[in-house]
Amino acid sequence: MIESIRKMWKIPELRRKIIYTFLMLLLFRLVSVVPAPGVDLAAVKEQLALGTASRGAFGLFSMMTGSAFERMSIMAMGITPYINASIIMQLLTIAIPALERLSKEEDGRQKINRITRYVTVVLAALQAIGLVRALEVLDRSSWLNYALVGITMAGGTALAMWIGERITEKGIGNGISLLIFVGIISNITNGIVNAFGTGMMNAGLSGWVELVVIIITCIVMTVVVTFVELGERRIPLQIAKQVKGRRVYGGQNTHMSLKVVAVGVLPLIFAYSFMSFPGTIANMINSKSGFAVWWENNMTKGTQPMYLIISALLIIAFTFFYSSISFDPKQQAEQLQQQGAVIPGQRGKNIRQYLQTTVTRLNLFAALFLAVLSVIPSLLLALARVPIPFAASSILIAVSVSLETIRTIQGEMGVRGIDMDMDNVGFM
Repeated sequence: MIESIRKMWKIPELRRKIIYTFLMLLLFRLVSVVPAPGVDLAAVKEQLALGTASRGAFGLFSMMTGSAFERMSIMAMGITPYINASIIMQLLTIAIPALERLSKEEDGRQKINRITRYVTVVLAALQAIGLVRALEVLDRSSWLNYALVGITMAGGTALAMWIGERITEKGIGNGISLLIFVGIISNITNGIVNAFGTGMMNAGLSGWVELVVIIITCIVMTVVVTFVELGERRIPLQIAKQVKGRRVYGGQNTHMSLKVVAVGVLPLIFAYSFMSFPGTIANMINSKSGFAVWWENNMTKGTQPMYLIISALLIIAFTFFYSSISFDPKQQAEQLQQQGAVIPGQRGKNIRQYLQTTVTRLNLFAALFLAVLSVIPSLLLALARVPIPFAASSILIAVSVSLETIRTIQGEMGVRGIDMDMDNVGFM
């Protein structure tokens, strides 16, 4: 590993990209401590006193922003509105034929990206106002203060979006993913440090027991998520021989790889965003209404049984939904036939049915895995009274981004003919 890092650092272009990425991430973290105007920080700490896993929708913002939401800084919304806007545009592209045609053109994709940026700023302002009203943390509850907070936090999201795009263009890896990754690592580190401080101050063993439980939970979840994230279902393929001119192509055995959790963390983000949306709208209209109060008491706390059940069902539903729009068995079967590839024991329409059955089984495992993973921190808090400072989705995102960045660096070094000796964890 040390030798691989040394080889990587010796490449001037790669070294410049790494330094650029580090400086942009540092800028993002420095801006994250600038407080938003008109917010009562003491009231924020009182409202968000519980662990990340217990705060439901509020925990999503804290996890994605590296506790910038807890400080109510100008980066309190982080990059979450951009993710939501991208999801909305992706779904609209599938639903509206005109947008689908536009997405297949080079200029059209640029137009869709511009629209996504505008939607991001609007969503950031609306979410900021709705969440601030829900928490009731403004010094003075006037429309001017709400507008000021909305504009300020929307500006912070726009800056985060710009930093992410610059990293993708000039740095290493996906910029948006790295911003989320840095926030998650900061959040986990702060939680462990705080647990260690609690153990030092407490005379009894309870503080140290909590610290040990947190560390063990973090390690076990990281190992399990890494193992599943790298898991693949390999479908054997036989490619028939094809004679083109004087050359013979094909005539070999290979395989098609399907990831066990191909949907990644998107179902979790979909579900958490969906759970936060009704409460945001209700608080913007009237935070004292019966629906707003009911939603606040039952659907925003990660330890509430109704919240756990509905969020788990949403994760399962979104897993199948997103897989249905990202993988088409019919199209995949047609591509295999065009390439002269067949699955042993399957012919014609059976190939499509076989792929559909395989993907359905993988989706069922992925849905149950993500649903169970999402409720583990909440169950630990409810049963063992241990406030876990991170959500399951944060571990999944951190592992996914780490592996993605490593693959990017490996690709950069491979182009230059340099091997990066990093062993794969394994496959299912």
